[in-house]
Amino acid sequence: MAMLGGVLALTGCAGGAPSALDPAGTGAGRVADLWWVLFWISMAVFAEVMVLLVWALVFRRRRDARVRHGQPLRFVAIAGAGIPLVILVTVYALGLRDLVALGDGPGPEATTIEVTGHRWWWEVRVPGVAGATANELHIPVGEKVRIRLRTADVLHSFWVPQLMPKTDLIAGEVRETWLQTDRAGTYRGQCAEYCGTQHAHMAFLVVAEPRREFDAWLSQLGSPAARPQTDAQRRGQEAFEQGSCAGCHTIRGTGADGRIGPDLSDVGSRWSIGAGAVSNDGGHLGGWIANSQTVKPGNFMPPQPVDAQRLPDLIAYLQSLT
Repeated sequence: MAMLGGVLALTGCAGGAPSALDPAGTGAGRVADLWWVLFWISMAVFAEVMVLLVWALVFRRRRDARVRHGQPLRFVAIAGAGIPLVILVTVYALGLRDLVALGDGPGPEATTIEVTGHRWWWEVRVPGVAGATANELHIPVGEKVRIRLRTADVLHSFWVPQLMPKTDLIAGEVRETWLQTDRAGTYRGQCAEYCGTQHAHMAFLVVAEPRREFDAWLSQLGSPAARPQTDAQRRGQEAFEQGSCAGCHTIRGTGADGRIGPDLSDVGSRWSIGAGAVSNDGGHLGGWIANSQTVKPGNFMPPQPVDAQRLPDLIAYLQSLT
């Protein structure tokens, strides 16, 4: 019972962190159900072993204990072979059932989202839509969404604990998984395969929302970025386009069309900077621009030679891109 209490305590100690035992999607729900079946089977086996151990240590030592001929053999056949066989066959059947269900992806008419893993961020595109975003993808509530996965460099793994088991991204292959939830909300995902120095800071968000809001997100994804509204924002756009930023990043509708780093057309509305490294606010954004190595050491963005007087304007412009 002490072990049971400890395990149950650990399942709730994450303090709001995503857990596969708190499923919000049909895929993760199957995994959680199978986990609980295995857990209670293991608890039953543990209890049986403890009872037999007590019986062997206490009752077998009594002088008046008598065991009829043939009883030990029958006991070993039942407890050592029969019961384990039933358990293994049951678990195997349940596992096969869930494996088939998890492989039953959406039909050809389903929404498709393409996700590419980079060191150490996620590029998100939708076929037929010109734009892109980073570290955040939207899905309509109540629908199966096909996710096509690629890697631009090393092995990564796409995992949203509350929605679906992980799927590895292998160089030269296009892998597929799917996401579905009937509950609107945001679900944190993570690279689940060690991929280098900043593997821990390779997170993303899945935003589940009604179809109307999802369609609005699609429309925004293919539209030019917001135009600057203030003098500071206009100066910031000029600094972005004339500096080194435009050589690596795209801002739709401007002269910046770099393809090395993330598309920044909606960077002001993103949940974080650096794929979960720090929160997206003016202070962290300024530190990232000046020298991202102090925020996320090892990433591929070098320190930027931005004049201190122009940095506030650049921050104001980037924060306006929502």
